Amino acid sequence: MAVFNQVEFDNHEQVVFCADEASGLKAIIAVHSTKLGPAVGGCRMWDYADDEDAVYDVLRLSKGMTYKNAVARLPFGGGKSVIIGDAKTIKSDALFKAFGRHLERLSGSYYSAEDVNITTGDVMVMHEETNYVLGLEGKSGNPSPFTALGTFLGIKAAYQHKYGHQDLTGIKVSVQGLGAVAYGLCKHLHEAGAELFVTDINSASVDRVVTDFGATAVGIDEIYDLDVDVYAPCALGATVNDETIPRIKANIIAGCANNQLAECRHGEILREKGVLYAPDYVINAGGIINVYYETKPEGYNEALATKHVEGIFDTLAEIFARSESEQKSTHIIADELAQEIISNGL
Repeated sequence: MAVFNQVEFDNHEQVVFCADEASGLKAIIAVHSTKLGPAVGGCRMWDYADDEDAVYDVLRLSKGMTYKNAVARLPFGGGKSVIIGDAKTIKSDALFKAFGRHLERLSGSYYSAEDVNITTGDVMVMHEETNYVLGLEGKSGNPSPFTALGTFLGIKAAYQHKYGHQDLTGIKVSVQGLGAVAYGLCKHLHEAGAELFVTDINSASVDRVVTDFGATAVGIDEIYDLDVDVYAPCALGATVNDETIPRIKANIIAGCANNQLAECRHGEILREKGVLYAPDYVINAGGIINVYYETKPEGYNEALATKHVEGIFDTLAEIFARSESEQKSTHIIADELAQEIISNGL
């Protein structure tokens, strides 16, 4: 497998392939940068089609964490890990303990946490073998509510920039994917008076949001064709692509998914169409911000974490303003901001 030739390889400091025959563990850990501090980023479990897809994903996600942590002004570098396999069938304490032992061997260059298909309970099992995990129960805990809050505030920031106000009463929002973060986002949007259109491959998740928030359920593919104000991608990445962009009618794209743009050029296409895009690693940084406050010597403080998350509004406002004045797409401005912080320090 040619890692160095991967399109997403970006001078990563370390890529580690992990295996444990007894538990069936197959995992990859990617450390992109430790310039601002130890690499921090969650572990996701996914049934990848092949190993190459897993490598592509972990390289892309780990670089995104470097930029996310920098723009959020956290003393963390960027890293990510993936466990290969179906979460419904391969999860076991033995597997997570084996993964924890692999984390321990990295001696703190990378700290893991929960992500897609990984719970805080799973992280606690890893913790039996290593201290290099964050988002622990009894400390910062589940980061989803903070990611949801940041994403909601990001939508408000986008609305403020686009229309000069933050009143979301009566606006139409399509939400793609209804995991824990998206559920929290839907709650915030519903309480703000927005009308929700939702989809997910899990019908129970759809039914829950329809029942709790009066949302309208739509088909998986139908979500792109709706006449809405905001499209919120909250599932896996690359849903903004050559096929979907001509179909998306929303003037704002703002959601909690990682890597929403299939390719960098799609951000420029959105700008040319007049669609305001909230860069994913900026708007969805609430969870990692919350996790950071677990590392403070004085102990976790939810109020301070929340105040930091609320700063996502101001960061996005700055990015939107620079994008307009410099006539560059918002994701390019976000990248430039991250690079400035990495070069100059926090």
